[in-house]
Amino acid sequence: MQVLEQLRALGDERFLALYESLSQQGFGPLDAEVAAALKFRPQAIRKLPMPQRAKKARSILLAKNQTELAYELFGTYLLKTHKGLVTGFLDKTGVKHEDGMIEDLDGNPPDAAKLPGAVAELDREFPPADVTLYLAMCAQQWPAVKRLDELWRERSGAAATK
Repeated sequence: MQVLEQLRALGDERFLALYESLSQQGFGPLDAEVAAALKFRPQAIRKLPMPQRAKKARSILLAKNQTELAYELFGTYLLKTHKGLVTGFLDKTGVKHEDGMIEDLDGNPPDAAKLPGAVAELDREFPPADVTLYLAMCAQQWPAVKRLDELWRERSGAAATK
């Protein structure tokens, strides 16, 4: 699962920055899960420093192989901070969408021939680390488009799957 591999590859500081960017009113995006794991009341979790909460949230995602939750976390982060990256990728690769939301994933894959050019353009406009994060999501979302997985693995340094 590319999203979990990407999560493993993220450094603690990078995950903390992502986690903090999604916090609302002092609560991190997975603080309910963190509170439950630590046997805290939900309100009491705010007493823990954000780096400690983010570290625990990451460990929960990895220990339980929470692929869907990690995918949702990354997607929310990208739509909140770099929506243009998501919509730009979809537009540049011919994927029909409505403001970044795709109705028919199976019948609407990106054009593999357009991927290298689209990624090069996005790298000039957005942080390459965020482009790589989005490629991990796309590679998981469209496994039949092998070029997506190849591009993501080249960029992330992840080993090729067998």
